[in-house]
Amino acid sequence: MKPHKTIGLKIVVLSIIIFSSAFTLIKFKQDGLNVVQTTSGLVSGVKNTGGDVLSFKGIPYAAAPIGNLRWKAPQPAKSWQGVRVADKFGASPIQGKPVPFGVYTSEFLIPETPIDEDCLYLNVWTNAKTKQDKRPVLVWIYGGGFSSGGSGVPIYDGEAMAKKDVIFVSINYRVGILGFLAHPDLTKESPNHASGNYGLLDQIAALKWIKQNIQAFGGDPDNVTIAGQSAGSMSVNALVASPLAKGLFAKAISESGSFLLSNSTTLKGAEEQGQKLAEANSLTLKQLREMPAEAVQKLQGRFSVIIDGYVLSQPVSQIFAEGKQNQVPVITGWNADDSFSSAVQKKEDFIKRAQDQYGADAAEFLKHYPANTDAEAGASNVKISRDQTFALSGYKWGAVQSAQAKNPIYLYYFGRKVPATPEFEKYGAFHTAEVPYVLNTLKFLNRPLQPADHELAELMSSYWANFAKTGNPNSEGLPLWPVYKPNDGIVMIFNEHSMAGVLPGKGGLNFLLSRTEKD
Repeated sequence: MKPHKTIGLKIVVLSIIIFSSAFTLIKFKQDGLNVVQTTSGLVSGVKNTGGDVLSFKGIPYAAAPIGNLRWKAPQPAKSWQGVRVADKFGASPIQGKPVPFGVYTSEFLIPETPIDEDCLYLNVWTNAKTKQDKRPVLVWIYGGGFSSGGSGVPIYDGEAMAKKDVIFVSINYRVGILGFLAHPDLTKESPNHASGNYGLLDQIAALKWIKQNIQAFGGDPDNVTIAGQSAGSMSVNALVASPLAKGLFAKAISESGSFLLSNSTTLKGAEEQGQKLAEANSLTLKQLREMPAEAVQKLQGRFSVIIDGYVLSQPVSQIFAEGKQNQVPVITGWNADDSFSSAVQKKEDFIKRAQDQYGADAAEFLKHYPANTDAEAGASNVKISRDQTFALSGYKWGAVQSAQAKNPIYLYYFGRKVPATPEFEKYGAFHTAEVPYVLNTLKFLNRPLQPADHELAELMSSYWANFAKTGNPNSEGLPLWPVYKPNDGIVMIFNEHSMAGVLPGKGGLNFLLSRTEKD
């Protein structure tokens, strides 16, 4: 081809690109926020059937953590040309196939496909009309014991919250061995001299992306609330404690779980565990990186948040005790049946266990967790499991934040026994039951719901939306939810008839907390 023809062809191609870009910008102006410019490229959203909410699903907020990026801090997302159609969720992180268990039917689980190591995507729901609307932002972090979960779970849908003028963002993060493996060689190669908390680093990277990009969706980058349940709640607690998350959010909602009373593994301990796992399978770090992700996921081990000296410089409890956490208003609470323990329990066995564990204090313990009959022992077994696993750490957070008096903290107790068919009746107000109420996603819940459930979902989601907007859940027309003060123990009790009242089980929690502090 002759030089002048080559130049001519380049001019034609360039003209097409310029025309295409101009057309896209014209469409952007005509359709409001249908097409949004992010730091990596243009994305187009999908309107809901009512035409008042746009959803953008599967936006990459970081590069795929594959190959040499496996077990490394997330890197910036790669740019793309043209408009990326954001009409479906990105892949859930590598984990076992979702199989319903107990009370957890499909609406509580990730979709069966896709599940992939290339999983660092987020989703945005917005009802903003322009970039200048500056809507508050609520970022949802899923649970799953740090070994499962994903943002594509049906009850995490964000449309209802967007209708309350809150931009809802749900994010994926790495879980299991791919999200939390520590190893001496990983620490050595890291510029931060740390390894293990890759899942938390993903969450921080997503928050940084939101800080940079959410204004383009009509959001306020300075009014971000992080929220999560179970492992997502513990993640929220860790982010409040982490210096790396400073300035990335203004408020926090923590549902069922924190690290306030747990002794997380140290970097050294986690490195030793990782090294033993590799040696037991005769694998080097290089070989681990070359293995298919599905094969790596099957390697046996328990992986979770660690005190790595980088994301978390000290145990969370110590960070809070010294007032070093990110100072923000908080909502925290738990459910009446927040337990994985079976209710079956012989009264003699329960009493003996109490005597063995609490000695001279056993009688006091049994006042709060009685066992006069087998049925009562079974109920107390559920309560003590709830309190030790979830409630006590939230109760401690309430005490610490209230004492420091820098920001308000609001506590709740979710007591609604979700209507159920006979096989599910025994679960009551189970772990995760509050999520479709606070996000107003009951339409996804396969239960024989009653009008009271829809009223409760409207109430709770309004409190959550108000808190995202102002740091205070209250507004005109809602029952007053007081700031928590340990001396009166007043919390919001959510049930068929919701009201502020003394925290149920407060005496038992005081007993357990005093024992914890004594030990």
